[in-house]
Amino acid sequence: MSPALFHGVWRLALVQGIAAVLWSGMLRQPYWWFPIHLLFLPTAIAMLALQLPSWLYLLVVLLLALVFWGTVKGDVPLFLSSNAVADELADIVERENAGVFADLGAGVGSVAVPLAQRRALRVDAWERAPLPWFITVWRCRKLPNASVKRASLWGCDLVRYDVVFAFLSPAVMAELGEKVRCEMRPGSLFISSSFPIPDWEPESVVRIEDRRRTILFCYRM
Repeated sequence: MSPALFHGVWRLALVQGIAAVLWSGMLRQPYWWFPIHLLFLPTAIAMLALQLPSWLYLLVVLLLALVFWGTVKGDVPLFLSSNAVADELADIVERENAGVFADLGAGVGSVAVPLAQRRALRVDAWERAPLPWFITVWRCRKLPNASVKRASLWGCDLVRYDVVFAFLSPAVMAELGEKVRCEMRPGSLFISSSFPIPDWEPESVVRIEDRRRTILFCYRM
């Protein structure tokens, strides 16, 4: 490919990405779609230019499937909580005098593991994606008070938990709110990281001084 044609292709890819971002904004898609639209075509062109072996693409697809397995069945992508969030949850659990805690969509155990290590309570971590589930199982192997469930959070019966935590997605918060209302006991506490339940006033809002400026929305049943 001549240098002029090469630069022309890249300019076209950039124009397409910018147009896709503008359309995404007009359609009011979530903000995290913007970098995907902007970088998709340039990334595809770069991968073709590198002439990588075909097996590498298959390996990447398999790895993504292991990490994001549940998204094709209605679950949400992998989000990781910070150490500061785990510290704040440990304080909340202590104030609540909680005996049983659930982490819905536990990922790699960024909340479940430190809570089980630091507090004398039962921790159930629910995670559907195979690779994050395996990582959490490995991290919990020496924690007798931690149990890791490879199952969808939608199949979890919330009635037995004193405190339930979730860091999911705005797309599922209305449905999750209905599940919480129907299943959790009076007096128990539901905590959502970053995303509030629509049309439901939280009992308290906790702002975390971490890189993401995480907000915890706490709902009393």
